[in-house]
Amino acid sequence: MNQRLLVVDDDDELRSLLQTYLGEQGFTVKTVADGAAMRAEMAAGSFDLVILDVMLPGEDGLALCRELRAKSRIPILMLTARGDELDRIIGLEMGADDYLPKPFHPRELLARIRSILRRVQELAGEGPARELHFNGWTLDLGARHLVGADGVAVPLSSGEFRLLQALAENANRVMSRDRLMDVLSGREAGPFDRSVDVMISRLRRRLGDDGREPEIIKTVRNEGYLFAAKVERKGG
Repeated sequence: MNQRLLVVDDDDELRSLLQTYLGEQGFTVKTVADGAAMRAEMAAGSFDLVILDVMLPGEDGLALCRELRAKSRIPILMLTARGDELDRIIGLEMGADDYLPKPFHPRELLARIRSILRRVQELAGEGPARELHFNGWTLDLGARHLVGADGVAVPLSSGEFRLLQALAENANRVMSRDRLMDVLSGREAGPFDRSVDVMISRLRRRLGDDGREPEIIKTVRNEGYLFAAKVERKGG
């Protein structure tokens, strides 16, 4: 079965180009121009990934990203204006899995899409029994849930989940930003790419880990991040 993509962009020419190109790559592609049409498509059928432009008429892509993330863990790839780092950071903070600055080559977009979907499939094959326990938290690798000591599930985007899993499975080992970026999107971090740092900040907030003096995810200066909590593995 072909994987289904939803492209949300108000540029008619770009929507047509992406529908043709991605369709030729084996995807089933639906394209819409705004948030209302996006909601209609989402209600009518399921999708494997949403490609969402930041600059949209009416409701912008950042607001729509936040709305999507509040309802589901569907992977979201944001399209941003080149050089507009603030939009990229805000998009990641709202739960986007990756971003791609415009203008871009369709092959680069294809590579990002395949990387995100591959990681989602790998996580889906982890099996429902495997759990990682630390500091009163349970990370269920099958259900892809983070559950607190009170039994309440904490929502995670697919990017946040991948990052937390990688850190917890490599507890007490320093993981470089490049390695964590590869976990997130299959590419190395650029010198000004703050994707990993933004995701780490989000995870710290989810875990109640003080950003100034973190006890669970520690910053190792000039090297990367270290998961300092003791991790107990169950199942698998």
